[in-house]
Formats: sequence, C-alpha cells, structure tokens
Amino acid sequence: MGKSKTTKFKRPQFNAVGLPVNAVQEAGEEEEDPGEDDCPAAELLEKLQSPSADVREFACASISRVVQQSQSIPGLLQRDAVRRLGPMLLDRSLSVRETAAGALRNLSACGGQEVCEDMVKHDVMTPLTALLRESCAGFESAAVLKEKKNAAEDVANEAVNLLWNLCESSSQSLSVFNKAGLLDMVVQCLETHQHNMELAISAAHCLHTVTEDNPELLRSTNSAVLIVVESVLLTPERDMAHTLLRTLAAGTLWNLKSSLPSARQAQALNAVRQQAELREATALLTAQQTSLEIIVNMCCSDDPSDDEWEEESSSDESDLGPDGLCDGVLKKTEIPRKEAMDVCGQNSSWKGMIKNLVSSMDADSLGGAAALQAAAQHLSTLVFGAAEIPKDEEFLEAVISAVRSLLQMIASKNITQCMTPQQLMSLSEAATRCDVVSVRVNAVAILGITGSTLAKEKGTAETLQMIGNALLQVSTKDTDLVVNGEALDALFDVFADGDEAETAAKNIALLPALKALQPIFKAKIRKEGRGKYSPQQLCVLDNIKVNLRRFIGYLEKVVKK
Repeated sequence: MGKSKTTKFKRPQFNAVGLPVNAVQEAGEEEEDPGEDDCPAAELLEKLQSPSADVREFACASISRVVQQSQSIPGLLQRDAVRRLGPMLLDRSLSVRETAAGALRNLSACGGQEVCEDMVKHDVMTPLTALLRESCAGFESAAVLKEKKNAAEDVANEAVNLLWNLCESSSQSLSVFNKAGLLDMVVQCLETHQHNMELAISAAHCLHTVTEDNPELLRSTNSAVLIVVESVLLTPERDMAHTLLRTLAAGTLWNLKSSLPSARQAQALNAVRQQAELREATALLTAQQTSLEIIVNMCCSDDPSDDEWEEESSSDESDLGPDGLCDGVLKKTEIPRKEAMDVCGQNSSWKGMIKNLVSSMDADSLGGAAALQAAAQHLSTLVFGAAEIPKDEEFLEAVISAVRSLLQMIASKNITQCMTPQQLMSLSEAATRCDVVSVRVNAVAILGITGSTLAKEKGTAETLQMIGNALLQVSTKDTDLVVNGEALDALFDVFADGDEAETAAKNIALLPALKALQPIFKAKIRKEGRGKYSPQQLCVLDNIKVNLRRFIGYLEKVVKK
C-alpha cells in the first residue's frame, strides 16, 4: 500500500485446499536466517510429541499438506521427519495413526524414488508392518461385532497406500514385503471389497505392483491368495469401481501365472482374457485414438486452402477457432425455458449432465480477452442473474467455481476485469445468501480477486470501498468460520498495496474494524474450532489468524507514514 515498497504486506501463497505454500515473513522486518525454532517444519514436528491426541493429529495433517510442496520436503527430512513420524503409526489414537500414515503416504508420493528409499533406510517399514498387523486384527474384531466398516480399515487404507508407494519405488521395501509376510495382510485388505471398496482397490493396486517381476514372492504364493484374487475377478457388479477392481485383479493373476498349478493355468488365464473390462478397454482406447485422429485432421490440416472443406461447411459454427469454440460452449450452458426444465428435472441424469456441461469447460480453449470476459459474465448471470437461485448444490458449486477460475485467469493475464461494481455486488449478495458454504467461500474469493486487480488501477478507490465493506460484513456476520477466514484472506489481497487501496482502507476505517474483529475471530476458533472443523481447516484458520495480526501491524505502519 502506498509508495513504500519496504512496507508492502506479504502474505503466504495458498494452494487449492488453503494451506500455505511458503512461510510468511513479518511485514517490514529484514530478511534473516531462521533458526530451527522459527521453522514451521520444526514447530509441526515438535507438536508430534504433544500429550494431546488432537494436537498430534493436527500436526500430522499439517505435515501431510505441507509435503505436497516439494520445496518443503528437504527441510522436513533434515529434521528427521521420518523417524519422528514413524512412532505415530502406532499411536494410541486411531485418528493419529491414520493421519500419520497419510502424511508419510504424501511424503512418499511427492518425494519420489529418492525420498522413498530414504524412508526405508530410516526404518519406516518396521512400524508400518506392525500397523498393518494390528489393523488387520481389527478387521476380525469388527466382524465379530458385525460392523460393515470400522476405523481400523480407514487406518489400513492409508497404510496400504503408503506400502504401495514404497514398494513401487524401492527394491529394499519390496524385499521387506517378501520377508515380513505382508502379502497375506494385503490380501486380507482385498477381501473387504464386499463392504469397503476404497480399501479393496488400494490393496489391489498394491498387489498388482508387488507381484510384478518378483520371483521371490511368487515362490511363497499359496492357493489361498489365488482363491481371493479369482473371487474378486468373478464379482458381478458392473459399476466403475468394480471394473477397476477386477482389472487390477486380472493384472495380478497374470503376474502370478507362473505360480499357478498347471491344471489351473489355462482356466485362470482364459478368465482373464474373457473379462468385460479388457474388451471394453480395448474398444474405448480405439475410439479415443480415432477421435483424436479426426480432431487432428480437422484442426491441423496440411492444406491451408482446402476448398472442399469450405464447400462442405454449412454454417459459421464449423469454425473451430477459439472464439467459435467459446460461443459454442457458452450456448450449451444456457438454461432452457421453464417448460423444458420441468421435463428434464424428472430425469435423474439431468442434474449430473448440466453440472458437467459447466464444470468441464476448458478455460484455455475459450480464446482471447473478450472471450474470457464474456464467459465470466455469462456464467455469473446463468445463476445469480436469475429470479431465484437454483437449488442444486452441485450445479451452484460448479458455476461459481468456474467464474472464480475465469476471473483468476483474467487477473493473471492482466486483462481488465469485466464485471461492473453493480454486477459484482449483486453476485456477492446473492451468493452470501446461499446455504452452501463452498458457494459463499467462492463468492468472497471472487471479491478478493477482482479487488486486488482493481487496486492496481487509478480511480478505483470507491469500488474498493464497496468491496472492503462487503468483505468486512462477511468476515463478521457469516455463521461459518471457513467463510469468515476466506473473507479476511480476500481483504489481505485487496488492501495489500497501492494508493487506491490505501485511500479506500482509510475511508472504511479498515484498521479499527480489524482490530475489533481480531479477538472475536480468535475466540471463535478456540470455541468452535475443535468440534466443528477438520484439522486441515483448523490449519488454514490458524494461518489466517497469524496473517491477521501481521496485516494489522502493517496497516499501523501505513497510518504512521
């Protein structure tokens, strides 16, 4: 804000789930080498030793998100994160076990082969093996109690996924798998397919991986394993989840073919060849290949003067350029007359179809600046310009998410924002009256995106005041803490820098308003947080709370200039 570059408020970048990509430096302070106590990784690892299970779970969940940013992985590994997370796999709290396994799973997935090998060197397989044994024992307890699904299976799902990642990337972990008798446990997880498809599919993926080019394992494979795999192969359900499960089972059986008794080899392999799935997959791939060839021929003709093609065209819609594609896509999102809507509403597939029409739009294909602006305006009026907001939650989420993405793209390309202040306020007011939390979150994010762009332009202070007042209202009056936090986050974006933003902030008394809000926001997190929000959401809210304090400090420095 203002002309001083040294006092510009810097807040962290957030990824799709709202977690910080990089640590935030205090506004105005000089760069310095942070000590271990100041490092977010060190703080999270210290929280693993907390006597509170909630805090340990929070730390594991936070690490799970942080490792998705590759630049954070070296710092965690340097602080012995694997050895410190390993014992959490056997924590007395099942929730901590599950989130710890999830954190290690993400670390293995995002770190690649080198990190997986390092994890095995730091003996992650020992607690992981013990965790799988205890989890599978928990299946038997649930069976006695006639439970269809239990917490032990949720823990096992994360553990099996971690095991799958490690065995796929590390030959040492595969050797441990063979020697520790983990095959029987993974097969036991596969047997849960009748009531827990998520765990069964994870186990099937793992089995398909560990049975490939693993002669040591094949020598120890018994008939019980083959019986389970074949039983999965013969399941009758035709949904996509079972299709994937059977396909993985077929691949596993193929990998195990050399261990089959000679009398059963022909029978088993014939069953694999006759799977519906394999024939359909071949047909699907052939259709996709043909479709791609047609598209290439249409869009990338070697002959620029193809007169025959021109004569065959019967309308302007045959132009597949970006603008033509944009017009065609937008026309397909228009809602038909009420009479047609009433008829379509009687068909259960209609809701999914109209949602997909909007959410599957490829923004990169929409064309230039004018096309992007038209798309954003059209989608906003599609829902929020109607007399009554549609009740379908999935459709609402799809539309406003598309609007947010388009406006973000417009901002990133430095294209002038297309929505007038009146349109912006109308969309915001309509969305904030909606019962769907994600719609309200996206609405305040749209205000933040638009406001931060306008703050760079001259003569926008009045519009910024409208946006600032709207965001302050949401941050104080919305009943959901996540929406409150998103509104504050948007305020940080809008008023972070620029003369127009500085003027608007003073006119709406932003500093005293935020000072009054700060203790209320902190108290709401303490009072409502633990029982109502997930560890991931609490991590986001905790970061916003810290940024609010820093932003207030920044505004105080601006006032003193």
